[in-house]
Amino acid sequence: MLVALLMGFACGLPLLLTITVLQAWMKEEGVDLAVIGMMALVGLPYTLKFLWAPFLDRFTLPFLGRRRGWLLVAQVALFFSIAGLGLTAPKDNPWMLAFAAFLVTFFSASQDIVVDAYRREDLPDEELGLGSSLYVNGYRIGMLLASGGGLIMADHMPFSMVYLIMAFCLAPGIITTFFAPEPETKLGTPKTIKEAVIEPMVEYFSRQGALWILAFILLYKIGDTMASAMTTPFYLDIGFSKTEIGTIVKLFGFWATIAGSLAGGVLMLRLGINRCLWYFGFLQAVSTAGFAVLAQIGHSIPFLSAVIAFENLSSGMGTAAYVAFMASITNKKFTATQYALLSSLMGVPRVLASAPTGFLVKSMGWEGFFIGCTLIAVPGMLLLIKFASWDTE
Repeated sequence: MLVALLMGFACGLPLLLTITVLQAWMKEEGVDLAVIGMMALVGLPYTLKFLWAPFLDRFTLPFLGRRRGWLLVAQVALFFSIAGLGLTAPKDNPWMLAFAAFLVTFFSASQDIVVDAYRREDLPDEELGLGSSLYVNGYRIGMLLASGGGLIMADHMPFSMVYLIMAFCLAPGIITTFFAPEPETKLGTPKTIKEAVIEPMVEYFSRQGALWILAFILLYKIGDTMASAMTTPFYLDIGFSKTEIGTIVKLFGFWATIAGSLAGGVLMLRLGINRCLWYFGFLQAVSTAGFAVLAQIGHSIPFLSAVIAFENLSSGMGTAAYVAFMASITNKKFTATQYALLSSLMGVPRVLASAPTGFLVKSMGWEGFFIGCTLIAVPGMLLLIKFASWDTE
């Protein structure tokens, strides 16, 4: 369980170094906004990681084992690429900056592939829920350190030093890789690249309800994702200050999410993953409706605090169950490939469903928009009937 937490931290740390922190650095250097916007493309490895996941399933390095060997390579490469990103010049050589940022996302996505596979193979099925919740918590702590800590440090030192410090913050993950046990491979491993690429797909799509599960992964958190995409403009529009948003939404909300993830992990041990998907999905939808009520009430610190506490708590529980479910349906022989495919699919709504939210707000108003986000969660819940009914595990 401690390994899941520390590996989650190592996976969460690099993410915002190529988004929030990099955007702040480029803005400070006077880089054109169009270039800053295009820099989002360096994040493509996170959505395409299933393309090289079969390679990591097929081959075993001559040190540390099948999973830990690749994990060490990814982490060492990530250390040097983060440090190297800090040595670039955003305004003088944006192409070099983009290349360095791309290396960070590539090795970060590679680390994600191996960590997800390791967690699935190392934990027994009954512990996947709690292990996934600890992983999610570690991930969020890593993100908080990179974004909040990185931006605070950038006020007192050059960005090059910030990135070097962040590179050294990967040390706990590297140490964990050395001392963690290598998971057993009782089901064997792919013997050829063809077997590593084709068999995971054949094995998955031969299952009953395979397409329904993919639809569920796309839709389960779509309402929550769409609502989250517009919350900051919403808070500002109804009169909250940036300080109030930063204090209540970011800091208070962060700890509510941590609490939700831990509570979700414990409840999954008692109730099972399937039932928790029903419970947590319902709570996610209700919490989204809370924003519609806030739109009616307007500026109210107590009610904002209540909405944020409930929304982040339920979102933390829902994410923990969501991640645990995806891990539970992967075949341990092809863990890296199947989980990479599913988690890549998980990111699609974040990009495509969030894109039109601004137009929806303009046509529906804030209250109508959040009610719509609540209702759009219903199809994802109903899909559970197909493969995760209430009384099955």
